[in-house]
Amino acid sequence: MLKIEELRGVIPPIVTPVDENENVDENGLKRIIDHVISGGVHGVFVLGSNGEFYAFDPENQKRAIETTVRHVNGRVPVYAGATAITTKDCIKSAQMAERAGADAITVLTPMFIKPNEKEMYNHYEAIAKSTSLPVLLYNNPEKTTNNISVSLLEKLAKIENIVGVKNTSLDFAQTVEFIRVTEGNPNFKVLSGSDYFIYATLAYGGAGCVAGTANVAPRLVVDIYDKYMAGDYEGALKAQFELIPLRNAYNYGTFPVVMKECLNVMGIEIGSPVKPIEHCDEATIKRIEKVLRDMNLIKK
Repeated sequence: MLKIEELRGVIPPIVTPVDENENVDENGLKRIIDHVISGGVHGVFVLGSNGEFYAFDPENQKRAIETTVRHVNGRVPVYAGATAITTKDCIKSAQMAERAGADAITVLTPMFIKPNEKEMYNHYEAIAKSTSLPVLLYNNPEKTTNNISVSLLEKLAKIENIVGVKNTSLDFAQTVEFIRVTEGNPNFKVLSGSDYFIYATLAYGGAGCVAGTANVAPRLVVDIYDKYMAGDYEGALKAQFELIPLRNAYNYGTFPVVMKECLNVMGIEIGSPVKPIEHCDEATIKRIEKVLRDMNLIKK
């Protein structure tokens, strides 16, 4: 189980390789796990947004978590996505993740429906009470249209096993406020969910990042964190700027295909996105190749 001091650094939301029937490809999952861990990451997050969590039935979700836990084998903490629209289904996912051996769960706000603040609080409180695992909140208002407000976060942070938040809002002022209202709580951490704001989040006192680009360039993302923590602020900022072209490449295709395309180009054999998302066209792959060459992730 995750200890609060372990909630830090770079945690990639790993892509989920699938076979021709769009079931979890265990060997592909092992390849991406080894790739990111060899890059020095501080945790692995399975079944996040980059991991196409929405695409898998309970059996495949269980297989993905169990495979990840087995293959990571204690090298770093494993965070498992436990996201659904209803509280009941989130609780089922949270309890399944606990049985599968995850160290913590990550729970996105509901999608499609629009709970008010009281309903959202009750939702997260019920999930937290249903498991002994630490819970990392996941705020991504652009994708879900639901936002964890600063006032709601302040209340949720007082629940014993809610230990942090990943904020993927492009409103950086919100991340700053999340840090400000929880800075007196040693058992709650704020992480960047936008790869543009890793350095900035650390500068304000955040604990690290959940960074999709760390699927592709784990060492570079880890450099931002490691150099910042070592006091090499110039080096950390340089690494942050070097990462931006890869983050910009997200826009080359329909989310979340581009990180899979990058890994395929690099020879890490991740396979296809889950339909209706499709592979990028040939011209776009050439643009992706240029980004990877310029970042020295593939040969010139």
